Parts: sequence; structure tokens; C-alpha cells
Amino acid sequence: MSPDTVLSIYYIEGIVPRSARLHMETFIGNWVEDDFSFLFFTAPARKEVEDICAGLPYLKLLDEFEMTYEQWQGGSIEPVRIGRFLLNPPWIKATPVENEIALTLDSGVVFGNGTHPTTRACLEAIDIACTGGKVQTMLDLGCGTGILALAASRLGCSKAVAVDYNLLACKTALSNVHLNKLKQNIVVVNGRAEQCTGKPTDLLVANIHYEVMKELIRTDGFLRQKWFILSGLLHSEEKKVSDYLATLPVVIVKRWNEDNIWHTILGITREE
Repeated sequence: MSPDTVLSIYYIEGIVPRSARLHMETFIGNWVEDDFSFLFFTAPARKEVEDICAGLPYLKLLDEFEMTYEQWQGGSIEPVRIGRFLLNPPWIKATPVENEIALTLDSGVVFGNGTHPTTRACLEAIDIACTGGKVQTMLDLGCGTGILALAASRLGCSKAVAVDYNLLACKTALSNVHLNKLKQNIVVVNGRAEQCTGKPTDLLVANIHYEVMKELIRTDGFLRQKWFILSGLLHSEEKKVSDYLATLPVVIVKRWNEDNIWHTILGITREE
């Protein structure tokens, strides 16, 4: 998707089911948030959307918007440098300097191009955890664009599972896996994060809502993960998570605190 692509966005009350017939070439995807749907197209599609709503009485078209892709993402999209990582949009290929790791990241209409404080902290934490090549397996829970799984794979992780409950996020992550030629390393799964900790891995990363996080750290499988990175936490949420972690056999290695708003925790589990 280029910066000047014009998006037609339809805001709908209710969840548009996957069975709805939206197979036209201009359809990008459906972003579901709570009990609302945002349908994205690269051309006006009001009639098609109205037809879907007419056939499903619980759906109601609330509003529609038209803007460029750049406007949707909040401004000009340029290469981003975070620690050793260079994140290039598909239409710009900045040259990495010595020891830099270049990734191609197409966010599509999903947020997660590397500029959010929690994403930056997670990338730094992944770099620490992967030092020495001991991280060979990874769980990226709430993967969004797949950026964290991509980063770990470039640092030597041979098998990563990227999970998101939002189907559009999964499609975006899968596209980025292919863009970076990492399909042998990363599997993208559409599912619930708290149901994916059953098998042990070297690294669990969860940059995710607190309501999911609090259930995740209470699963039996959480302590089967060697390293863990917990992010996306506001101040009060971080305190609750830290208080619970204090009751577990874990060691906190490092914390990130961005303006006392966004918090990230890097830790390791230890055997009793």
C-alpha cells in the first residue's frame, strides 16, 4: 500500500461476520474493536456495505470516512531506527549501517510501525533476551503487524509463533513474514493469547491489553516460558502485574517506563 492510497472506511455498529461476502478486489479487511467493525476499501463501497447491513439487522452503518493511507497512519511514514533495528516501509529502502538489522514493515491499516513506546521497549528487550543465541523458540502474543516476531527471527530465533485474535492483524503479520522471507521461521495463528501458553518456549512476548495480560500470567503455561516480556501496561496496570509476579518464581531483569505512562517488563523464570 503506497502513502497516497485513498482509503474508504466504513464504521459499523456490530461485528461483520467473516461469512459476509466482501471478496471484491478493493476490500482490504475488517478491523473489529469491541462490538464495532471498521471496513477498509481502496475505493468507495457504500452500496456493498449498505447491502451487508440490510441483510444483517444487527448491523448499523454509523459513519464513513475517506483519507489517504498516510493520514490514517497519522503522518509521513519514514524509515525508523530503534536500537539495532532499521524498519523500512516497502516503498523506502534506507541502507543499514554497520551491525544494523533491516526489516521491511508494511503496517497496512493495522497500527504498529515501530513508533509506539511499548513497541520500542519490546524491541530493546528482545535484543537483550536474544543475546548469545539462546532464544530458538518464541511466542509473540498480540502480534499486530508481526514486528516483534520478525525482529526475534532476525536475531537468530528459528521458530516463532505469532498470535492475534484480530484476523486483519494476522493477515498483515503474514504479509510481513513473506515480505521479509521468513516463512520458514514464523507461523501466524488467529487465536486467543491466553490459550497459547501450553507449550514451553525460550521467549514469550505479550504487548497486549491488561484484561488479557492478567489472565495470561495466571495460566499454567506461563512459567514454562524461560524469558518473558510483558508490555502495553499503564502505570496502575503495571503495579498489579508486578505484584502478582512477586508471588511467582521469576526474576525481573529490566523495566522500561516511558513518561510514567507505558511500562514494559523483561523477566526470566527460575526453577523452584
